[in-house]
Amino acid sequence: MTKTLSVDLTYVAPLERVTAMLADPAFREQVCDAQKATSRSVASTGIPGRIDVTMTQPTQGVPAFAQKLVGTEVKIERHETWSSPAAATLTIGAGVSAARINGTFALFEEAGRTTQAVRLSIDVKLPLVGGRLESLVQDLMSTAFAKEQRVGQRYLAG
Repeated sequence: MTKTLSVDLTYVAPLERVTAMLADPAFREQVCDAQKATSRSVASTGIPGRIDVTMTQPTQGVPAFAQKLVGTEVKIERHETWSSPAAATLTIGAGVSAARINGTFALFEEAGRTTQAVRLSIDVKLPLVGGRLESLVQDLMSTAFAKEQRVGQRYLAG
């Protein structure tokens, strides 16, 4: 019972500037701050290359059934492998070993605007609560990418 998430993040900047932003550890740290991370670690070899972000977030406000599985904080590990300046694969671990979040990024430039197309597959293999967790993760990821886009817009404007 896999859920999917499709989100397009649009920036008023050419692809080259957006790629440089995505590879910048300072941008990734700003995103962690916007997502209320209590700790973070960012490593980037550039694009093409690999970007790894590990952060811990409080689970305050998360439904009780999910907090029982992960506790008061959740460790999120995001790994991006960029094969080119416009394409990457993505895996995210989010505190529950039975959860699998995989996807892709594709960047497209048109008329000085770059769109980052995010496509995710969310699969939680837990009896009884798997579907509820997938829906919760889908909502949380949508919110997280909205925050990332806002940070990116400020970053590119500055």
